[in-house]
Amino acid sequence: MLKHLTSVERRTLANRGALKRKNPGKIRLSVFRSGRHIEIQAIDDTRGHTLCAASSKEKGFSANGWNIAGAELVGKTFAERAVKAGIQDNCYFDRGGFRYHGRVKALCEAIRAGGVRI
Repeated sequence: MLKHLTSVERRTLANRGALKRKNPGKIRLSVFRSGRHIEIQAIDDTRGHTLCAASSKEKGFSANGWNIAGAELVGKTFAERAVKAGIQDNCYFDRGGFRYHGRVKALCEAIRAGGVRI
């Protein structure tokens, strides 16, 4: 069934499935980091909906997404949107296979500083 996936993709899916089983009913904060951009979205897995999101690809984004300052700005923007959507408490962080280091860490800390408990 999963023969077309690489071992890294299989491991990412397995980790995501394990996170979903360990945290039923909670909102998943899923992060994606590429070489140039960073994105985060709040996903309700029970309904399959994205509640809010922020990205360095957005039109009004003023910083670079490939450095820590840009990741902090995306985290601050996301935290504001999450507080408006009312998801401050019931969420967990899905780093998507990326190390909790550098931009991913700066993004998570900016979200925490914005009032969202992870």
